[in-house]
Amino acid sequence: MENSGVDNLRGAVMMVASMFGFAVEDALIKSLSGTVPPGQIVSTMGLGGVILFALWLRFQGKPAFVADQRRPRVVLRSGFEAFGTAFFISALALVELTLVSAVIQATPLVVAMGAALFLGQPVGWRRWLAIFVGFSGILFIVKPGVATFDPLVLLAVVGMVALAGRDLVTRSLNSPISGPHLSIAAFAGLVPTGLVLCWVWGQSLVMPTALEWGVLALCVIVGMTAYLAIIAATRIGDAAFISSFRYSRMLFALVLGALFFAEAPDLYTMIGVTIVIGAGLFTLLREARLKRRAARTSQAAAKAL
Repeated sequence: MENSGVDNLRGAVMMVASMFGFAVEDALIKSLSGTVPPGQIVSTMGLGGVILFALWLRFQGKPAFVADQRRPRVVLRSGFEAFGTAFFISALALVELTLVSAVIQATPLVVAMGAALFLGQPVGWRRWLAIFVGFSGILFIVKPGVATFDPLVLLAVVGMVALAGRDLVTRSLNSPISGPHLSIAAFAGLVPTGLVLCWVWGQSLVMPTALEWGVLALCVIVGMTAYLAIIAATRIGDAAFISSFRYSRMLFALVLGALFFAEAPDLYTMIGVTIVIGAGLFTLLREARLKRRAARTSQAAAKAL
């Protein structure tokens, strides 16, 4: 039990560090979006991610590209990643950081619903109720029909749904492909996606200044570090307990938005975030409890035999 507690603590610390990294990455992207086209940011981050992960794998004596990266579900996952990232970064460029971060908090709820609808995962009435309550929180955040409604926030909603689709495809993968190889495939897809995004927005590529190149490089490094931290976090301790710390990203976004972009979320947004996080936490904990119950039942049946 003592080791379990230590593992949970280590996992929670790494998850919080990961969420801090992603929040910092979002703030850096937003700071660049006024001078560098969002599509160019997407492509640059994709290329940087491919290079860093390829070097990391090379250091381990492994190839950067493998046959499993061409499997249909891996390609589909990369497509969801590219689509979601394009919309997410576009939202960061046009909408408040805290508002975009608030929307992304609903990802676990969409994943839970998708797992029930498309992967056949059993979901009881309590979790269905939590999912629908969580979606009502999204309405508070987006505020349709209210005078302060900003239709551009729908970019974040589309991006969040696409990233949830990525997570669902990841759950359904039946290939032994490693996380870094999955990431290289996803980052590679960002390169052409960013160029297409530039074309859609009618924006030309620009030559970043030395400072902007530095910020772009920092985005890639911080993003990769956060990714590695979340992988490490999910491999130790209790998954539900550690995953609940994903919501710390919202706290970091609130602080960064206030300090660097003078953002002050309204009451509707804060109510919506509270509802979404509460529903998400309930869903995570309920799923973990049912898994533990099923495991105990399975162990008892095995002993009986």
